[in-house]
Amino acid sequence: MSGASAPSLNRSAAFASIAVALLLVALKGYAAWSTGSTAMLGSLADTALDLVASLATLAGVWIAAQPSDENHRFGHGKAEALAAMVQVVLISISALGIAARAVEQFFAGGRTQAAGEGIGVSAVAMVATLALLAWQRHVIRRTGSLAIATDHVHYQSDLLLNLGVIAALALDQYAGLAGADPVFGLAIALWLAWGAWSASRQAVEQLMDREWPEAKKAHFLEVVARHPQLKGVHDLRTRTSGDRDFVQFHVWVDPQMTVRAAHRVMDEVEAKLRAEFPGVEILIHPDPEGLVDEEGPAAEDVMPHDGAVSPPPGTG
Repeated sequence: MSGASAPSLNRSAAFASIAVALLLVALKGYAAWSTGSTAMLGSLADTALDLVASLATLAGVWIAAQPSDENHRFGHGKAEALAAMVQVVLISISALGIAARAVEQFFAGGRTQAAGEGIGVSAVAMVATLALLAWQRHVIRRTGSLAIATDHVHYQSDLLLNLGVIAALALDQYAGLAGADPVFGLAIALWLAWGAWSASRQAVEQLMDREWPEAKKAHFLEVVARHPQLKGVHDLRTRTSGDRDFVQFHVWVDPQMTVRAAHRVMDEVEAKLRAEFPGVEILIHPDPEGLVDEEGPAAEDVMPHDGAVSPPPGTG
């Protein structure tokens, strides 16, 4: 890769995200105060959370990238999931507060003010967000960073929020629809709550060591089955921690195979797997063909003795 390195590009995208969030918090804070708009307040809350999310993600990714040590032999990958849970709590609290204000304003019949200023701020926010998204796309193409890609999706949703604010202010002041602003504010609160729910599911799945998707596991087994000296695979276990994948499984080999020969076969299997799954950490345990552990799921066969791949247990 010519030019800037992947880490420096990722850092530049993270700092650009933080800078844009700081600018928009200042602009939207002024707009929310001058207009009294619940929809603008919701947009301000979302932008403030973008800032917190960017900082938390930066911290989580930095910690997750630290090498394994004596107290964390599997690395620090789950720091990203913990950072996500912090964001989920903040988003949920903000969504509840905005929803409560929207309901109160709707029944009180409050009106917004200074629509022109609010619409102008939202327009500036959209321009700044579009510029950030363009840079993030460039960085993602160069580095393939999952963290930047996730941040990119989040900022894409901000475009819709800013459009909602513009519509709320225009309908409230120019079309005379008094309930438009709190209705849009409530919609934004529901959007934030949905985002919190989606993020929490992903974080919890990682913290609970959820298995890989079935298609990914099937492809993994297909690569394993290519080695002619393997008689079968069982007790396949997979998990993801941050940007790192972990796999462990048992394989059946010829009972007459020497330890040296078995070690050579395991090295060959690992090399083929790492070519297809870069960065994966693999632990393989060789067993004499036909040996079955009497420990429930560990005894289930996920690749028959003839080497043909079949779905993992419980998938059909």
